[in-house]
Amino acid sequence: MVIRQLFLERRGTVRGVAEPRWLSDREQHAWRQFLLMQSEIRDLLGSRLQKEIGLSGADYEVLVNLSEAPDGQLRPSELVGAMRWEKSRISHHVTRMESRGLVKRMPCPTDQRGSLVVLTPAGRRAIEQAAPQHVEHVREAFIDVLTPDQLDALTEISETILTKLTDTDA
Repeated sequence: MVIRQLFLERRGTVRGVAEPRWLSDREQHAWRQFLLMQSEIRDLLGSRLQKEIGLSGADYEVLVNLSEAPDGQLRPSELVGAMRWEKSRISHHVTRMESRGLVKRMPCPTDQRGSLVVLTPAGRRAIEQAAPQHVEHVREAFIDVLTPDQLDALTEISETILTKLTDTDA
């Protein structure tokens, strides 16, 4: 716990700073295992998509959101909300996908200043090709390694945390 030791050494020089509620070894282990699991799963699924289909994990996420949207189109701000990305990241990524013919930008018919990101026929073919393999990879790496009770517990844990985060944002 190097960070904790550094804090303890310097706390005399910073007035009015309360000591943090440090994580216990058990809590720190749970937190780090969660971060590692999330990273490993994303890396595995992304590398398999790239190798087998030629799509990055980010490409897949954009295509999923567009394929599930009415008429296969969303405003960039809707993609930002759905994907939790920065506006500039969405813009740059859509530009790269547009150059590959997976999506296109079109003017928004209801807002002359706005635009839509639209799924192209090539993008639809890509997501239709990728989805069955992706879901099989999700099953292999995540779903099938958990018991039904573990899956239910993970769902409950995730919903509890997400509710807390939503309440905190309000």
